[in-house]
Amino acid sequence: MADRAGSEEVPHPDALDAWFHLTAVRRDGDRIRYHGESLVPRSRLAEELVPTFEEAGYELQFSTDQAGNDVLVARPLGAPTGTSGNPAVNAGLLLATIFTTMFVGATVWYYTPPSAILENPLLLLSAWPFTAAVLGVLLTHEMGHYVAGRWHGVDVSLPYVIPFYVPFGTMGAVIRMRSRVPDREALFDIGAAGPLAGLAATIVVTAVGVSLDPITVPQRVLEGSGQAIVFHNPPLLDLIADALGQGTSYNDPSKAVHPVVMGGWIGMFFTVLNLLPVGQLDGGHIVRAVLGQRQETVAALVPGTLFGLAGYLWYVRDLGMQNSVGLWLLWGVITLFVSFGGSANPIDESPLGWKRTLVGALTFALGALCFLTVPIEIVTV
Repeated sequence: MADRAGSEEVPHPDALDAWFHLTAVRRDGDRIRYHGESLVPRSRLAEELVPTFEEAGYELQFSTDQAGNDVLVARPLGAPTGTSGNPAVNAGLLLATIFTTMFVGATVWYYTPPSAILENPLLLLSAWPFTAAVLGVLLTHEMGHYVAGRWHGVDVSLPYVIPFYVPFGTMGAVIRMRSRVPDREALFDIGAAGPLAGLAATIVVTAVGVSLDPITVPQRVLEGSGQAIVFHNPPLLDLIADALGQGTSYNDPSKAVHPVVMGGWIGMFFTVLNLLPVGQLDGGHIVRAVLGQRQETVAALVPGTLFGLAGYLWYVRDLGMQNSVGLWLLWGVITLFVSFGGSANPIDESPLGWKRTLVGALTFALGALCFLTVPIEIVTV
């Protein structure tokens, strides 16, 4: 069954009249707006209408007009999101990342020569604490999203861990949301659960790491090239170390922090990147849930802010590309492309309550404790 808005037909499922008192239908570009009054609570309305509109090829959102009246917004469905996925892919990526983090951990953070590993591959196992720390933080973060998604009835995938090489052995992990988010509360919970769970794991890993004895840097490394990569401590890392009465730097150049500390550093670094309030990143989900469509204004400022930070380091601090200038330029480009993909659009646009808004502010405050303008620097030794 269909109505006409202007000269074009618009979907009008029979269930619409049963659950919604329709007063007007208007077309706004590719969107069709149904004005009226819901005859049942929005959760029930979603259960009844969303499937019927999806069968007609439209996704449905719930909103209100300036007078406070209910508005249903239908727009054509995009490309299908795919099937439920193959767990073997998740398992394969996890095994690959276990190998890459062990290899990088052994060669970079435990100073084991690659030639020695070729002769005795079991030497890779010496890096298991580093691997456990890194994957523990990343998987806890992603499982926070997964559990929150399942709690709200959203179809989410298992985590996909991405193997890589230096300096961490991984590029992080992601999950996929394969169904619509029912409301802004669900979007907020899914977005915030990852960073909060990941930060809890990060604090534990960092506390364990700073409590372990430093490792010895081999003489061959000390006598090597005249440059070294320095990973500066985020404020949160220093706070944890100070609270435990532990140091993270040593007067003896042959001593270095235990590699488990880097697991905490990685958790803090990825938290900062994930909380950038743009697109489908965690920060984008949180801000979209709190601000609604106004999130797009915030997201538009992010790439320029990162480019500005890179310019500040280059022109004012007189730092080179290798000293985090290139890092922020890269993420300025990444967020520019991510913003084109847009944010998640929940079905029900009812505003959040003050409790979740407060949790959102706390999440970003904790993320700020993980931020540094110059997280990575190459120095002459």
